[in-house]
Amino acid sequence: MLNDILHAFGTIADPMCLSMLVFGVIFGTVIGALPGLGTAVAITICIPFTLKMGSGPAIALLLGVYASSIYGGSISAVLLNTPGTPQSACTGMEGYPMARAGKAREALGWVTMSSVMGGLISCAVLVVAAPSLAALSVKYGGPLEICALICMGLACITSLSEGSHVKGILMGVAGLFLATIGNDPQTGEMRFTFGSQNLISGIDLMPVVVGVFPLAELFFRVYESFAQKAPKAIQCSGMKLPSWSDWKVKGRITNLLRSSLMGCGLGILPGTGATAATFIAYSSAKRISPNGKNFGKGEPDGLIAAESSTNAVSGGALVPTLAMGIPGEPVMALMLATLTLHGITPGVRLMADNPDIVYATFILLIMANLSLIPAAWFCIRGFGKIIAFPTAILLGLIVICSLIGVYLPRGNMFDVWMTLAIGVVAFFMRITSFPVAPLLIGYVLSNQLEYRMSQVCIYLGGGSLLDYTLDHPVAIALFVVAIILLVLPFFRKDSSDWECRTDIDVM
Repeated sequence: MLNDILHAFGTIADPMCLSMLVFGVIFGTVIGALPGLGTAVAITICIPFTLKMGSGPAIALLLGVYASSIYGGSISAVLLNTPGTPQSACTGMEGYPMARAGKAREALGWVTMSSVMGGLISCAVLVVAAPSLAALSVKYGGPLEICALICMGLACITSLSEGSHVKGILMGVAGLFLATIGNDPQTGEMRFTFGSQNLISGIDLMPVVVGVFPLAELFFRVYESFAQKAPKAIQCSGMKLPSWSDWKVKGRITNLLRSSLMGCGLGILPGTGATAATFIAYSSAKRISPNGKNFGKGEPDGLIAAESSTNAVSGGALVPTLAMGIPGEPVMALMLATLTLHGITPGVRLMADNPDIVYATFILLIMANLSLIPAAWFCIRGFGKIIAFPTAILLGLIVICSLIGVYLPRGNMFDVWMTLAIGVVAFFMRITSFPVAPLLIGYVLSNQLEYRMSQVCIYLGGGSLLDYTLDHPVAIALFVVAIILLVLPFFRKDSSDWECRTDIDVM
């Protein structure tokens, strides 16, 4: 273990790795602060350029972007009352009133320190929980058990599907079938190529990732821009970090710890995400805080709860992603895709096969959270200029960078056209309320599921599938959990619909 940790420090000490971390933190903060873009777009822009890097610098870049883009959305929430990311909505409810009252520097100070502390607490949980969970997974990590784990990840699609769960399942199935196009890795037969030479090797991961997230998002932003008015920012040239005496106010440290643990715990549960964690922690703080009556008027306790829980999700979501290969939230599907592109398979064998990568991830996430403070100074001072940058030029640059990143790995124009086609389809899926994240999750998990199923067939030989399954009680338990995860959201929806009808009847 000590050798693995030392090797991880050796990986991080590479100047390329450190420079990518710094760039990722600054880039993520800027993109997160721009309303409507968010974490997924920021990460996807960077993914194509990681293909020419080693695994260390690539992970450093993406972790820097991931941690900082979540925080960056809070800057626009405080100064514009327009959250840069959905999870920053509660921050705007408290930060914007403070900014309007002439306390923008204080609001940004609370936001920054709460984000950093929440992120560090989640890192501590990640360091403790991920190796333990991975060790348990290795002990019970046969092909059938891994199939069951992947099915759990696919079942979480219903939790990631806002609105219609059926649409989410359909998009997940579409992702599974999209990954089957091309050469069958087991038999060598061609599948769904329709005679096209370009489809023999299948649809590459990059066109799917870039088409589903940044292109579809940008098309949607253009679609929405015709009905929106440009926001005006409150001027602020810095921030004032809270002093120790500010933290000693009754209940604030307890609020920080409680909200951070809430965010981390909800991040571990696949499908909850930072937005749900933020609202749950914020509402809990409002009930418990001695200053609860001031919530919504610019109360620091509200900022502490919202920001610490939001950033704590980052460490929590990495626990199932690294230990079991199950994305804790849609953005984690992008992290899974990146690790896969670099030949690293997250899941039960990651800690055993690549322990240095795991420990490097822990250390880099801690460094990314600590780097938020200098990145915040940089972004806040230039926020007025950033928000004034012409939207059309910004969107055009993002499209160009994304398409260049898709073309570079294989030098194939077919990938560019495929990206544009997937982006257009994903855009129409979005405006018709089909969630696009399940498509990517299904695509990423498809190859591993197919490979493990072929292993099960080999182990099975000519025996009975039922007898083989009954000999693996852990797999049976995981399949049962997968079924529960698949159907539970439907029961919740039916329950909420029944409650709404009951309320209407009473009225």
